[in-house]
Amino acid sequence: MLDTVAVAAQDPDRSQPWAELGLKEDEYARIREILGRRPTSSELAMYSVMWSEHCSYKSSKVHLKQFSELSQETPRGKTLAGIGENAGVIDIGQGYAVTFKVESHNHPSYVEPYQGAATGVGGIVRDILAMGARPVAVMDPLRFGPLDADDTHRVLPGIVAGVGGYGNCLGLPNIGGEAVFDDSYLGNPLVNALCVGVLRHEDLHLAKASGVGNKVILYGARTGGDGIGGVSVLASETFDEGGPAKRPSVQVGDPFMEKLLIECTLEVFAAGLVAGIQDLGGAGLSCATSELASAGDGGMHVDLDLVPLRDSTLSPEEILMSESQERMMAVVEPGDVEAFLAICAKWDVEAVVVGEVTDTGRLHVDWHGERVVDVPPRTVAHEGPTYHRPYARPAWQDALQADGAEALPRPATGEELRETLLRLVGSPNLCDKSWITDQYDRYVRGNTVLAQPADSGMVRVDEETHLGVSVATDCNGRFAKLDPYAGAQLALAESFRNVATGGATPLAVSDCLNFGSPEDPDVMWQFAEACRGLKDGCAELGIPVTGGNVSLYNQTGETAILPTPVVAVLGVIDDVRRRVPGGFHGAGQAVLLLGETREELSGSEWAHVVHGHLGGRPPRVDLAREKALAELIAVAAKRHWLASAHDLSDGGLAQALVESALASDVGVTVDVSAVAADPFVALFSESTGRVLVTADEEAVDQLGLLAERLGVPAVRIGTTGGHAVTVEGHFAVDLSIVRDAWTATLPAALG
Repeated sequence: MLDTVAVAAQDPDRSQPWAELGLKEDEYARIREILGRRPTSSELAMYSVMWSEHCSYKSSKVHLKQFSELSQETPRGKTLAGIGENAGVIDIGQGYAVTFKVESHNHPSYVEPYQGAATGVGGIVRDILAMGARPVAVMDPLRFGPLDADDTHRVLPGIVAGVGGYGNCLGLPNIGGEAVFDDSYLGNPLVNALCVGVLRHEDLHLAKASGVGNKVILYGARTGGDGIGGVSVLASETFDEGGPAKRPSVQVGDPFMEKLLIECTLEVFAAGLVAGIQDLGGAGLSCATSELASAGDGGMHVDLDLVPLRDSTLSPEEILMSESQERMMAVVEPGDVEAFLAICAKWDVEAVVVGEVTDTGRLHVDWHGERVVDVPPRTVAHEGPTYHRPYARPAWQDALQADGAEALPRPATGEELRETLLRLVGSPNLCDKSWITDQYDRYVRGNTVLAQPADSGMVRVDEETHLGVSVATDCNGRFAKLDPYAGAQLALAESFRNVATGGATPLAVSDCLNFGSPEDPDVMWQFAEACRGLKDGCAELGIPVTGGNVSLYNQTGETAILPTPVVAVLGVIDDVRRRVPGGFHGAGQAVLLLGETREELSGSEWAHVVHGHLGGRPPRVDLAREKALAELIAVAAKRHWLASAHDLSDGGLAQALVESALASDVGVTVDVSAVAADPFVALFSESTGRVLVTADEEAVDQLGLLAERLGVPAVRIGTTGGHAVTVEGHFAVDLSIVRDAWTATLPAALG
């Protein structure tokens, strides 16, 4: 029997599978209270996916709301669109704006690595497209279990192939990201995907269904059985092997369809045919219809019989829950429908009018001539449950912080220092990642200025003025475990610094907050502290959070991942020809270290690789110094004083020297006695707020005066040249040996 609204009113006591759909008993009771009856099976499906953790942010929004307290002013002007929209939109001058966002596709990528990662890229690209922008670049912050683990060998190749396969087929350069390995991600890899888009100010579009009588058009791929439940269920509760209720079908992507969808959408934008638009991602039609209606005039009618299907046996519940990819929903004025459909036909994109905007204040969905959904759309899309989860500082936190790495045995002789350097540069987190990045097209479209292994990715926006944007993503989960407040700020500081190091001015933040189960008070404390730290850090740096994503329930059994608040910073550079490369430019140039080095080894890569140790307190954060350092780099870049710049982070000065030297096969000789009294501390401390720069001799004095004026410590430590990394008085190692150690790791492990 068809479960219609009329039927639901007549048999209020029918048993319904609310628990199997992920709803709690009190949530089901609230749905009945909202409707004044039991929900139909279709309504139950809609509420279950839209009230899931992934879609409703029910455990996190009480902490996320503090980001809206930040000023929405950037160093270039007011944010054009921020939190609550599909993606943040930032004015970068010359009439241009950029939109960017980072999101997670973690759990689907564990279940089916290739399609999970591929559709993660596809989803974030459609978010950017829905703002009215042309997508121009992607990035992929990734986290895996130990490199030698069998399950890492199962998921990593597929995830990398999925990211590369989808992005390459779309013709989008992959300009950066991360690949980090840690025991805590075994069984729960993190696949975060970022996209950047470019638009003119007047091209901005928002997700709302306004204008009574306007038509609702579904266009793109047909709706199928793949992805039913999808990410909305997978990302919303801990799942165990063999638990079928937590194993819905992962979405299947078609990047060639998405490419057609992009070009088609941009053309209907250019023709002025769109009054409102929304991509179909998590929760599929349930999300698109309820969000468009609730953000517009409040009413919409949709006929599911008109939805193009790949599988004619799908029930209305399945049609509403399907997360089939490459679909968009547009609101179009009646007089523009014919022109809209004609453009879709030109691009071979199927498009069907499935409904219209109404003044009822209700979302009505019909199927086979019967009403299967009659709900207030805001209750589905925006008025889901809000949880004030209990949280408290973990009982083990004090002991963890008391167990610092500074007391661990450390190398003392030159030979021991040399061996430590080679061991670290070949470790999974510090080694060459070209096994991964070579699978990505980093230069398609011809506007890539910087890409991995550079500190940040950079693309040209305007070919005449050479205006460009830069993006970096960063997070050290070990630091966040030691102190989640400081860890979030360290992620922010590193991403901010990486953008600045290339010569760009940081403007705004997007984040992807990856944590364990919110039902664990320890995890919720980590989450709350990270949000507080990120908010305070952005306030001090004077940049807004424009949007982002929360991914919870990232754990295997009772073991949560390291708290991983990935922070993406976007910046602008007026002329990409003035960007600062990361590698040494040539022989005979002065090498300077900007910033202060302290004995800060807890949470470091040295402690992790050599001793398997995690404890102590992370490096001290000094955001005022970060701002001064960014200003120094920006001024020096504009005055052409810098030949190269490379930030210091994981692996410390030693890693920065190695990466800078290998980038152009130019050696370096340094004296680290002015950096720290202990050469080991000088080389391997991970103190923040530091950048390694090179300059021609005639620019050294000007750099020193500028650093002094801005209060940034600066010391000359050496000269470029030769074919070795030489630390005077301690050791020298030929670049060929360093390169062998740096490049061998991933190919040896992965083939």
